[in-house]
Amino acid sequence: MVPPQLRTPRPAAWWIVPVTLLVGGVVGGVAWLLLGAGWSVAEATARQGAIQTALAAGAGVGAAVTLMLTFRRQRHQEHAAHVTAYLAERNAALAEQVAEHTRHDATERRVTDLYTKAVEQLGHEAAAVRLGGLYALERLAQGNPDHRQTIVNVICAYLRMPYTPPEPASVPDPERDRKAALQAARRRYQAARAGVALPAEPVLRQRSGDQEGELQVRLTAQRILATHLRDDRPPGQCSTLPTPPAFWEGMRLDLTGATLIDFSLVRGHVTDAVLDKATFHGAARFDNAVFHGPARFDKGTFHEDARFGEATFLGDAWFGRATFHGPALFGEATFYREAWFSEALFHEPARFGRTTFYEDAWFGEVIFHEPALFGRATFHRAVQFGEAIFHGSARFGRANLNKGSWFDKAALAGVFDRVVVVDPAAAHAWPDG
Repeated sequence: MVPPQLRTPRPAAWWIVPVTLLVGGVVGGVAWLLLGAGWSVAEATARQGAIQTALAAGAGVGAAVTLMLTFRRQRHQEHAAHVTAYLAERNAALAEQVAEHTRHDATERRVTDLYTKAVEQLGHEAAAVRLGGLYALERLAQGNPDHRQTIVNVICAYLRMPYTPPEPASVPDPERDRKAALQAARRRYQAARAGVALPAEPVLRQRSGDQEGELQVRLTAQRILATHLRDDRPPGQCSTLPTPPAFWEGMRLDLTGATLIDFSLVRGHVTDAVLDKATFHGAARFDNAVFHGPARFDKGTFHEDARFGEATFLGDAWFGRATFHGPALFGEATFYREAWFSEALFHEPARFGRTTFYEDAWFGEVIFHEPALFGRATFHRAVQFGEAIFHGSARFGRANLNKGSWFDKAALAGVFDRVVVVDPAAAHAWPDG
């Protein structure tokens, strides 16, 4: 409802004064005619008719003036009703906005209180309380999408805190324990005969219960990330199928320098992933993961399997100076932007079979202690293996090399059978032989 265009009404004197003068003139003229003398009967009758006509005209003018006043009053009443209705509707809308803002503020205060309490629980000494804080944050993020990135940041910050995983408990060996006990008894007997006091035997350090509890807290934090970053929709149908309720879309991860145990991001979807200098104990699983932005693993340490099979890197992938103590499995992965593995160290086999590199791939000064398998890999742009060292065999069977291929100063015993060089005229620096 839009109010009418209102204007200041004109003063009534501009038309009341002329009408009053007109009526007064008419009345005066009639009085002069009626008071005049010497008229004949015919003149008197004619004048009487004229006077009656004038009076009738005056009455008509008065009726018209009355009608104008009535119309004007009605018009002002309609405008007043219109403005009143507009103000009532506007006040109702304002009241609704105030109520909505009040509800929003109350919700934000409640979320803030819950968030603050959950974060405080993460700093508690008891592992059970820290677990409760993690589950509270998960529940809060699930019900408040606007706060999910903040809560993911808190979980990542917790995982970035310094931590040393507990050493695995030794397997009980009764025969070994019996021999150790006999040797200890023999030493005590010999020392008693010689009168020599043996030093106190070291007390076996018991595994810290809090260390075990902290391990469970960290595993829970990792499971929360793995659960809510996983998208099980088939590739290519993410835009047509509805988003799974548990999936948190568009999250960014910052796990720089984090210590991670059996970390899993299988089928995970993240916008940016920063894991520089991260340490992975146990298998690190990124199978079928999709990195929508840059993925950084520079100077990362993988103590066991590093699984990136069928992973998709839509942004630059950085693995420079990373150390792979276990097998590095990149089979059928796809790198849409540049892939950097410069100065990486592979202690176990590195498998890049059927991997696709759409932009430049950098493997300069990489050291492969075991076989490097690039069979059926496709390099759409240049690939750089300059000064790389292959202690094991280098297998490039049926690989596709589209642009420049640089193996200058590389030390390898390579198998290049059925390699397809799409552009022989491009700059190539092949290994000896």
